[in-house]
Amino acid sequence: MAKSNPASANADAQSTKVVTSKVRFSYLHVFEPTAMGEEKDKKYSVSLLIPKTDTVLLDRLHKAIAAATEQGKTGKFGGKVPANLKLPLRDGDVERSDDPTYAGCFFMSASSKTKPGIVDANLQPIINETDIYSGCYGRASINFYPFNVNGSKGVACGLNHLQKLEDGEALGSRGKAEDDFSDDIMG
Repeated sequence: MAKSNPASANADAQSTKVVTSKVRFSYLHVFEPTAMGEEKDKKYSVSLLIPKTDTVLLDRLHKAIAAATEQGKTGKFGGKVPANLKLPLRDGDVERSDDPTYAGCFFMSASSKTKPGIVDANLQPIINETDIYSGCYGRASINFYPFNVNGSKGVACGLNHLQKLEDGEALGSRGKAEDDFSDDIMG
């Protein structure tokens, strides 16, 4: 019986893990899990908007996705990479061309059944839900892994932790109360 090599397993995990540089958070659900789309399981999740100009991060993401694809080839994919493999990194200019928020960005969703750790720029835990929101900027600790569910094969993105770095314009917001009431609309 062959023994597993813990060093090799750790190297595999490290090859599929990425801590991003500054990205923008969208569709942020990290305090309460939410069921998305056709999913029945509730998960913590975020969509990461990655500037196309961040070629260093994009290279690291491609390498981690390739490592997860290779893991799937020898495991979940049955010895070969399927032609219609679903990949997590998508082009915002193509898939969300009607949304200016996604212009010039790649994007991907990261999720987890476990609540992610959430810290600020000084590594202090963020407890107040209003301090981190869709539209702010930060870094994400993510990992890629192969999946094979009901014949659908691909590489998914797991969410480990988030770090908020700076504020940004809120996305999908209804605006601020002070803006609505700043002018005397009553005449």
